Formats: sequence, structure tokens, C-alpha cells
Amino acid sequence: MRGGERVVERLLHLFPHAEIFTHVYDASAVSETIRERPVHTSFINRLPGARRHYQKYLPLMPMALEQLDLRGFDLVISSESGPAKGVITDPDTVHLCYAHSPMRYLWDHYHQYRGSAGRLTRLMMTLLFGRLRHWDMTSAARIDIVVANSQFIKKRIAKAWRRDAVVVHPPVDTSLFTPAAVVGDEYLWVGQMTPYKRADLAVDAFNALQLPLLMVGDGEMAAELRKRAGPTIRIIPRMRFDELRHAYATSKALIFTPEEDFGIVPVEMMASGRPVLAYARGGIRDSLVERKTGLFFEHQTVGSLIDGVRAMEAWLPEFDPADAVAQAERFALEHFDAGILAALEA
Repeated sequence: MRGGERVVERLLHLFPHAEIFTHVYDASAVSETIRERPVHTSFINRLPGARRHYQKYLPLMPMALEQLDLRGFDLVISSESGPAKGVITDPDTVHLCYAHSPMRYLWDHYHQYRGSAGRLTRLMMTLLFGRLRHWDMTSAARIDIVVANSQFIKKRIAKAWRRDAVVVHPPVDTSLFTPAAVVGDEYLWVGQMTPYKRADLAVDAFNALQLPLLMVGDGEMAAELRKRAGPTIRIIPRMRFDELRHAYATSKALIFTPEEDFGIVPVEMMASGRPVLAYARGGIRDSLVERKTGLFFEHQTVGSLIDGVRAMEAWLPEFDPADAVAQAERFALEHFDAGILAALEA
């Protein structure tokens, strides 16, 4: 239940009689709200290892999407980060695409993904991704209404698909988070420990600064980062939600190192009355107000992050938790609902 699934969950709140179509479905990994709805899967769900390694079937996904039978629906909403929007609908069906991002590994992150892949994967990317880009662009023409989750993704959509988009930020249940009376000295990092999240920057910077840092997350880089982490850094693979809420509210500040499409974790941190130190690119620019709800660091380098932490230490006496809470409320559930309905009525 990450950001994309939370969006689907909220869409089901808006459209309680909707049915779900997806490539792969694991009922044990989703919320009761999703499990209650009829779920239809593509043929990819029946392929070996699909639940754990569905990404390996990317070349088959365009074909699988186009085989889904959506006849008779008056509204289709695709939750797109790669790929979902390529379904075929009736001529009088309205298709709204809520785009978390055009497929990063096809477009602006292509060379980053290719450079870190093995030899066989690089060869397959070279042979197949040109065709997938062509399909991605042509299938974008099937959409009636394009909605981006941030201004950053709106620009990415214009570049990759040559389509204009309205912006509706993802839903954040800000009512679940409250400020704490007492705040500690520990900084916080939360996320999947995968290369693009740049958890390594936080480890190396806080090793150098010798300041306390709690890191919550797991992933392919976790084992390596545990070895690199010095005595001031704690790494916990996962937390219960009540524990994470407490960590948000009592940490000195959130360290946000990736270039994200939007970034729900920083909004949850602000709803908890705490500031954010974030890399100054991506969707975070829609939510963080510099020198009011946090600070930016300019480059994805250890040195730039160290400078940012030092600036945060100096600025924290000026920070007002009420400013962060008020900013987070701009992304509450009802604003998402209103934005989707307005996009459909436009």
C-alpha cells in the first residue's frame, strides 16, 4: 500500500461501485477497501513469478492491457506510472488518466536505469524500449483527460506525451498525524532503499556530521547501507504505523534525498508539525515552502546535503510547527476528491 495504491483507494471512495483491472493482484498486500471490490487481472497474473517479479513482464504489458475488456463502462480511470493507460475503451467512454509519471525508465531516467542494469538487461532495453516509447506516446492519445500529480509531472507529460495536464495532488490523510509536545535530537529518513531514493547520501552525510539519524526502510541497498552506517545512525527495516507517526512528530526534521514525482512522506511530516530538508528538484516543490516548512539543498551530493543540514540547524529556532500543519492541509483527502471531480466536469 504505497502512494499509487492509496490513490486507487481514494478513487474507490469517490466511485464506490467501480471495478478494478490490474496486471497482477495479491489480496494479502492491499487494504480491505480494495479487496471489497471486484478485481480483474490480465494474463500476466498467471505467468510464473508474476507477483514478485512483474516488472520483468513489461514488454508484454501493452498487449495485456489491450486485451482487457472494458466494454460497457461509462468512465475509466487509469492510475499510470507504467503502464496502465493503454487500455481500449468504447467511443463514448470517458477515460481519465491520473498520471503519477510517464514511465521513467523509458524517458528521462532511461540512461540511469540502463547504466545500472546487467549486460543482458541492457541489451533487452536497447532492443525493446524504442518500441515501448512509441506505444507509450500513441496510447497517450487515447486519453480524454490527463491529470498529473504535480507540476513536475505535468512538465514530464508535456515532454514525453505532448499532452497538457491539469494538476491534482495525491490524497494525504492529514487527520492521522498530530504534532508532539516534545521533539528529540534525531533526524529522520523514510523510504525504500533503492538507488534513486539516494539513501546513501543521508548515510554518508550523517557519518561525516556525527549527528543522530533514524532511517526507516528496506530494499536492495539496505544491507550495504547498514555496513556503511556509523554509530550515530539507526536503520530499521519497517515500523508499525503508530511507531512511524511517533517518529514523524518527535524527529528534528525529515531528510528527503530523492527526486520524486510528488512525495507523500514530506506532507505527512509537515502534518506532524515538523520541517523537511529536501533535494530541490521534483514534486517536492509543490509542497515545501522554503524557510517556512523547511529548506532545500541544491545538489544530490554529500557535500550539498551536509551544507543543508547545517543550514537547518541554524534555521530551526525560526520554525513554527503551525506553518507546517497548515501547509499539509492543502493536500488533505477532500482536495483530491474535489480536483478529480472538477477535472471530469471541465
